[in-house]
Parts: sequence; structure tokens; C-alpha cells
Amino acid sequence: MDFSRDFIELACRKGVLRFGSFVTKAGRNSPYFFNAGLFDDGVSFRELCGFYARAIQASGLAIDMLFGPAYKGIPLVAGVAIRLAEAGTNLPFSFNRKEAKDHGEGGTLIGAPLAGRVLILDDVISAGTSVRESVRIIRDAGAEPAGVVIALDRMERGKDARSAVQEVRESYGIPVVAVATLDDLIGYLSGSPGLADNLEAVQAYRSAYGVRSVTD
Repeated sequence: MDFSRDFIELACRKGVLRFGSFVTKAGRNSPYFFNAGLFDDGVSFRELCGFYARAIQASGLAIDMLFGPAYKGIPLVAGVAIRLAEAGTNLPFSFNRKEAKDHGEGGTLIGAPLAGRVLILDDVISAGTSVRESVRIIRDAGAEPAGVVIALDRMERGKDARSAVQEVRESYGIPVVAVATLDDLIGYLSGSPGLADNLEAVQAYRSAYGVRSVTD
């Protein structure tokens, strides 16, 4: 999709996506590193939220509201709700706090009450902890998790032959939509002379640790 390529271009330009030698949490030497926390100014974060909105619209998912897990999901869910509203789709949203508040309104949820089909917004899925907690919160409220949207799917095997994204899909029976995937990144590098020196290393990493495809 054109917006996937545009998103990768933004991530490279902003330094969110970097190339070199990086050690992952799994102890693997990765030729690239992605840190969505570096979308740290108004212009780039607005663009990021716009890409999420476009991915949501392109997915065709039937949803009633948005949910952002603390902490990275908090600004994300607000920003994406704004960009969707600008595009003509006005959805309620909510997010959680890590610790329950014992005064005022109390509880752990802020924003609209969880109801209907709830779409979870996060930056990436690594261990799946954030998604697991979000699904529990949504179901405990009597609502239904409708899916998860993330910025980048690394398409990388976890503890077994499945990726973290595949584990979420199979564990909860919900779709996971990515603004861009590792395959999109490889395609982008193939057409970018200035970054072509990184292509071979990323392809080799994909061959060593990647899953077969985004839908497997």
C-alpha cells in the first residue's frame, strides 16, 4: 500500500527506523531498530496518527470505539481519534492508567465507557503483554475486542515458529493490522538507492528469523 511506503519513509526521516547492528530483547543481532517513541513532535506524530487512521480505514474492520493501553497507547488513541474524525469518522475512545485511582472518579479507565467492538491501538507487539491486558480490560467491561492496530509488524519468530502477531491472532481470534510490515520495509529498501546498502542484511535477517508471511 502507498501509505505503508510513506510511513516507512517518515520513520527513516525522523530516525524512528534506524539501520546498523542492534541486539533485540531475544538476544538476536538485528540490522534495524524501530522506536515509535521518537515520533516526538507535533508534525511527525500527526503524520503517524494519520497513517494509523488510513490503515484502519483500509482494513474494513467494523468497530465502535478505540482503546489505547498505557502508556504509549494513550497519546496514540487520542491522536488517531482526531485524524479519523477529520476524515469523517467520529469514534469514542478510552485508555487505562497503570494504577487504580482511589479518589475522584476512581478506577483505571479514562474516557468513553468500553462498549461494542473495541479496536486496540499500540506501537508494536513483542511479548504480547499489552494486548493481553487490553483484551482482559475490554472483556471485563462486557465489550468485545475487535482487533489490534500496530505501526510495524517485524514478522519475526518468537518462542516457536510463530511471530508475536500470529500468537495474538491465534490466542484471541482477532485480526492484527499493521501500518507496515517487514516485507514493506524490504520493498522500500529495494527502491531506495540511499539505503540499498542495508537491503542484504535485512533480507538475511528475514531469512533467518522471519515467518513465512504476514497472514500465516
